[in-house]
Amino acid sequence: MLDNVAGLILMVSLLAMLGLPAQFVVEAMVPGTAIGVLLGDLAFFFVALRLAKRTGRDDVTAMPLGLDTPSTFGMIFFVLAPAFQHAATNLQLPVAEAAEYTWHIGIVCVVACGILKLICTPISGWVRRLVPRAGLLGSLAAIALVLISFLPLLHIFSYPLPGLVALAIVLTALIGRARLPFQLPGTVGALLVAGTVYYLMLWLEMPGYVAAEAIETQWLPTRWLEAWTFGWTARIGDALPYLPVALPFALVTVVGGIDCTESAAAGGDEYDTKTVIGVEAVATLLAGLSGGVIQTTPYIGHPAYKAMGGRAAYTLATALLIGSAGVIGYFGYLYQWIPAPAVYPILVFVGLEISSQSFLATPRRHYPAVAIACLPALAFLALHMPGRMMPAVSVDQVLPEVQRDLQTLRMLSNSFILTSLLWSWMLVAVIDRKLRLAAGVSAVAALFTLFGIIHSPLETNSIALPFGPQAWEAIVLSGPYRPLVFEYAAGYIAVSVVLLLWSKMPQPDSPASSH
Repeated sequence: MLDNVAGLILMVSLLAMLGLPAQFVVEAMVPGTAIGVLLGDLAFFFVALRLAKRTGRDDVTAMPLGLDTPSTFGMIFFVLAPAFQHAATNLQLPVAEAAEYTWHIGIVCVVACGILKLICTPISGWVRRLVPRAGLLGSLAAIALVLISFLPLLHIFSYPLPGLVALAIVLTALIGRARLPFQLPGTVGALLVAGTVYYLMLWLEMPGYVAAEAIETQWLPTRWLEAWTFGWTARIGDALPYLPVALPFALVTVVGGIDCTESAAAGGDEYDTKTVIGVEAVATLLAGLSGGVIQTTPYIGHPAYKAMGGRAAYTLATALLIGSAGVIGYFGYLYQWIPAPAVYPILVFVGLEISSQSFLATPRRHYPAVAIACLPALAFLALHMPGRMMPAVSVDQVLPEVQRDLQTLRMLSNSFILTSLLWSWMLVAVIDRKLRLAAGVSAVAALFTLFGIIHSPLETNSIALPFGPQAWEAIVLSGPYRPLVFEYAAGYIAVSVVLLLWSKMPQPDSPASSH
């Protein structure tokens, strides 16, 4: 429950930091996003009751579902932020219109994710067999370490006294498995203790401690209902460049849903895989149709919930709280009253848990493939953190060699999720000595590079044609960028050729063993 609350607070805080009005986010984006959690958790509640009735057991634990944390960061930084910047800078729209433009782009992407999940539902096993686990989980680990754990850590240490206390309680309770008095969950204990410390510092008027921005909370907000007039369909064309960023998140959650189903089975609760993936697909689709901008997914940790005594009611409680907070409108109060340093440690825990699970669920010999997936994410961090701290510095104001470094960082960081997946996939194939497969993946990377699906040289991370007639000028890559794009693509083609030639040489019988 608090994980989802933290996710919603994070969404509103980051979007407000990027310039979108917090009032608009709470009234337009939050309700639909919360509806996805409401419907998904209600569905899993009834699925658990049905399993309990069929088996005659009273210890069935429902599948947990909530906001997908990697998608929260991914959608905000790689879809919503560039869309808002494009609307405000290139289209020169006023803030209110730019916010609505951004909202519509987000709706298109989440609806597309829901549709992709529905398509994957009957073929979820095939998808899992096609892409190696290290590829999908490697890109997830990159997001978990660099974005989910690191960025909240900055906010936690901006308020070190309550932040460190909350972080210590969360990690000690959830990772160290130490018990709190009165059987309090670690997240609740952190909220109570660190929240008290935060408000004490606020009362003492300590430097840096200020009350949260006031939001005029509207009960029963209606702005989100505009999504059902389907005005956002006019932005489908504008949203196409962002789909290569958004859709890999959907694919990762499909595989994550399969893994969560297996994890539940290991704990004694046998759920149908297609049902689990279908529920998250429908919840994501309905969230998007209702104006939501973040997809839902089953959560890792079913055995832990079961060990703590969770049955079916905890998903019902989560559904009712998150759903009612968004639809009735009192989330605005939660956003103002709950100090971020008291709940952001939950995200650090989530990031650490996802990272560790990524390695645990991957064969040992594929560990390097999980690790290499983190490198493009580090390029994103290296590029965007200075940009946040020094937004007034233009690329043209730095030395030529620094300009080249910045352009390299931009091309490495743009669509890094998909880049991470392809790099990891190639390395897995190399480790397993499937060199022809690795050559094929490298050729796909070359094709994606030519169209800006990965390694886009543009600040907006947009796809573009490498060349075309004058009439297509708006979607054709400009001349100065072409040499770099062609060289990147040629590099991947060269890798394909080398690997194909290498595959013709005699190789040892067994793959290289890990150390």
